[in-house]
Amino acid sequence: MNPVIELRGVTKDYGAGRGVFGLSLAVGRGEVVGFLGANGAGKSVTMRLLMGFIRADEGRASIGGADCFADRAAIQRRVGYLPGELACPADMTGVAFLDFMAAMRGASDARRRAELTAFFELDPRARIRSMSKGTKQKLGIVAAFMGAPDVLLLDEPTSGLDLLMQRRFVELVRAERDRGATVLLSSHVLGEVEGTCDRAVFIRAGRLSSEARAADLTLDATLERLYGADALDRHWAAPGAAVPGVAPAPPAPVPAASSKGGSR
Repeated sequence: MNPVIELRGVTKDYGAGRGVFGLSLAVGRGEVVGFLGANGAGKSVTMRLLMGFIRADEGRASIGGADCFADRAAIQRRVGYLPGELACPADMTGVAFLDFMAAMRGASDARRRAELTAFFELDPRARIRSMSKGTKQKLGIVAAFMGAPDVLLLDEPTSGLDLLMQRRFVELVRAERDRGATVLLSSHVLGEVEGTCDRAVFIRAGRLSSEARAADLTLDATLERLYGADALDRHWAAPGAAVPGVAPAPPAPVPAASSKGGSR
């Protein structure tokens, strides 16, 4: 496989166990790979390294053979990127934001942009400060896909979307895969990965831990890969029920009967 997206021994250490450590990953042309991890596992750090927003302490990140940090301006023009949190001026309208992103990338396809806007039932004329989380997410999706990029980096792309829009997003990613786009999609949502990805790579505490075919994933197996087997052994118990490994609470003391006032 000639990888389009590649990380080789990449480390970005923020201290106290935060960051990514010795990360090696390759995504081939036309492949959709799910990048799964719990919150804080290192998914967003990896995406930012690939976009050239931060420099690796060790190792190399590349897209299409170009170094992600040294060639970051070209990478950012070429790649369709959806961040975990869309950051843009609150007073800007959605239309102005999409115009800005098209100008920054030096490419615009007005017809495709209009088709994506209609598909996700987005009204981009409103100011971003008045948009809900889901509407902002749809705006980010349109911005990432409107240039028909060959490479897409999607960081928890369905966050805030309702069920119908999630389904439409899955349809869109499948169509992009059929077009030949290469996609790295970070998530902790099993259904999203099952519906779109060829395989899934798991990251725990900043290190790649395992890999599986997306079609083979089950809920329990995914949870174990994300959080470890011990996490699945913890269960909620009704008040007063025995919990394995936890000493039962002592019974509450019974107040002594008062003799004040005597008997009658």
